[in-house]
Amino acid sequence: MPSMSVSAQTRLLVIAPHPDDETLGGGLLIQQVLAAGGAVHVALLTDGDNNPWPQRYIERRLRIGPTARRRWGLRRREEVMRAIDQLGVPESALQSFGWLDMGLTAHLRDDAPGAIAALRAVLQVFQPNVICCPALGDSHPDHGAAHVLCRMALAGVDRPPELLGYPVHGDDDDSAYPIWIDATAEQQQRKLQALAKHQTQMVLSGARMRRLALSPERYMRVELSAGDARLPWRPPAVLKPSLRLLMVTLDGARDWRWPEAPLVLDPDGGYRLQAQAGLSVTGPAFVKLHLDWPSPWIFDHWGWHAL
Repeated sequence: MPSMSVSAQTRLLVIAPHPDDETLGGGLLIQQVLAAGGAVHVALLTDGDNNPWPQRYIERRLRIGPTARRRWGLRRREEVMRAIDQLGVPESALQSFGWLDMGLTAHLRDDAPGAIAALRAVLQVFQPNVICCPALGDSHPDHGAAHVLCRMALAGVDRPPELLGYPVHGDDDDSAYPIWIDATAEQQQRKLQALAKHQTQMVLSGARMRRLALSPERYMRVELSAGDARLPWRPPAVLKPSLRLLMVTLDGARDWRWPEAPLVLDPDGGYRLQAQAGLSVTGPAFVKLHLDWPSPWIFDHWGWHAL
């Protein structure tokens, strides 16, 4: 497997949807960039405040109101600062957006231009030449939305940085991530020590987190122009009345009920979006298929697709 090459000229931006993703997704790469004399900046999109089961367990409470959520988010923000310090990243290199945990998809739907502008501001100031962000196929909804946001923010950049996607949830296909980090035993141990700083997450999920941290750190190289006009989904008829199709572009978002979406049925049974009045797209576009039901299951079944 090819390894990642870094140098004193490397300027790495790590996109972390929640506290702990910076360590799980880039803990080894961060160390190697800093060891080579390069620079690292971490963009933390949420404080991970909507994480109720560990909070209920640790705080011995059933009901979690707004005040309790804010307190939990502050606690997780403190944990991420201790984790990046363990990795050698100064506190000044952490930028927290404070967006809603489990709310990044809704944030893109409701204010895509504003979210894109916020991340572009980071790019303009830090000027990264390498970005690592969650993979588009990650099954956590905040991770997929973070990837979409990153791709949107890079649209139109004259000399875009190298974009690497990292897996955390739901993708065990090693062949999809051909770039691996060849780490020393000391770097691996420091990654585990940084992960241990996320104490709230280790209480109920410590074994899974350590397994992820001990797995090889791997990435896919993301092609900014990659996409397909055909939708990859063929949902069953019984679900169609409850399905929604969300499309996000640089200009904003459209959210249709599946029966009302401007779809064309191909002869082989596949679907594609058709052009219609008022539906013009310039630049990248992403669509997401989702059920319009409240559910305790947080992970995406269909997720996002690049058009």
